Amino acid sequence: MRIAVTGSSGKLGRATVDRLRQDGHDVVGLDLAGAPGVGFTRVDLADYGQTIDSLLGVTARHEGLDAVVHLAAIPVNGLVPDAATFQNNITVSFNVVHAAMRAGVRRIVTASSITAMGFPFDEPPAALPIDESTTAANNTYALGKVAEEAMWRELVRWEEGLSISSLRFTNVVAPGEYGSFARASNPDYRRDLMFSYVDSRDGALAVSLALEHASPGFDVYDVAASDTGSAIPTAELATLHFPGVPLRKGLGEFETLMSIDKARSRWGFEPEHLWRGEYAAHLASLPAGPSPT
Repeated sequence: MRIAVTGSSGKLGRATVDRLRQDGHDVVGLDLAGAPGVGFTRVDLADYGQTIDSLLGVTARHEGLDAVVHLAAIPVNGLVPDAATFQNNITVSFNVVHAAMRAGVRRIVTASSITAMGFPFDEPPAALPIDESTTAANNTYALGKVAEEAMWRELVRWEEGLSISSLRFTNVVAPGEYGSFARASNPDYRRDLMFSYVDSRDGALAVSLALEHASPGFDVYDVAASDTGSAIPTAELATLHFPGVPLRKGLGEFETLMSIDKARSRWGFEPEHLWRGEYAAHLASLPAGPSPT
């Protein structure tokens, strides 16, 4: 397919572009900043005119698209004032998806977030592991994601055959960013993320699978590593931090508390880059200390 990836210069965007090209697709990156080249076009996605123009076709880049992957966003609260976070992300997301529809694209994958599930989980969830039935927003970034999911649920009714898949990514960790897992024995490490993480390459795998298995309608999928980011067994973490919260099922020793069962059953999603191996590689890459005297 010919696929546009918005936010192509971001951490997840770069991994997604690489993955889709490895899969044999023709990929066009769309972002405010990026390396000049045949596979990239600079676009201000807050401008609807630029957005729809870039999806309809760009001279020397493409003449139409088969799919759109929408990852562009202000990624967290605090980078700009709260209202600006909400307004920018909602505007950009509407522009991209509505323009894609006008351009005749019927296969769309968008980035949602664990923040749309109650982050930082000061209020205990109804059950563990949390799954796609959990929706709650506690900041303006999260509120934008919940609002976007509501928009997509309505928009798929407007166009026959339209598929929109919204992927609720947890904290994305790129290769070379595993140094913080030195704190994995701390029982509070990643507690606000339900102890979850996902490698950027596995996030890109989820995007690839969502495109491959797209079907008409709207659906939401959790995307996380298959284990927690903790060295403490999952059952102990649940008892310590969420006493009395019922379990949906028995838990493996280090099984994630952000369920990926839906993506597993529908796509065959299985994360390949887990923190223990990546952290060991990180340690091996550090300069050797002084030799003992």
